[in-house]
Amino acid sequence: MVADVIQEMVSDCMLSRSRVISRVLTNAYDDALRPYGISSPQFVLLTAICKLGSASKAEIARFTQQDRSTLSRNIKLLLDSELVVEGEVDASGRAKPIKVTAAGLELMHELVPAWRAGQEQALKLLGETGASAVMAVGDEIFGMAPK
Repeated sequence: MVADVIQEMVSDCMLSRSRVISRVLTNAYDDALRPYGISSPQFVLLTAICKLGSASKAEIARFTQQDRSTLSRNIKLLLDSELVVEGEVDASGRAKPIKVTAAGLELMHELVPAWRAGQEQALKLLGETGASAVMAVGDEIFGMAPK
């Protein structure tokens, strides 16, 4: 009985499959971004902060669906690299807004070819149908309008 359930979990588990897909895609982007000294998680976070403008850690966490410890660790790396800065406490007295520096914006501009190479590799790995499915699911989950 347990062996049957284990087999079902191995063959039908969306969590396991999505984790493998995530690792494979992350590796593809990491390979492309490595020459720029930034990892995929840092790139995603930097992109989110660029999109949000000046945002609190809580706003960034909601946007990226990250837990606090993962977010804090990656923000620290971006702060240490001077790609983002943390502002003064806001009017509520609680949040310190994070924003991208000129160096962060410059890096984003410089790594466009690497990001596009990662995109191409992801498309090769997923195929058109898989890539479209990933984008559609992501748009649905994050409430983004279709392109």
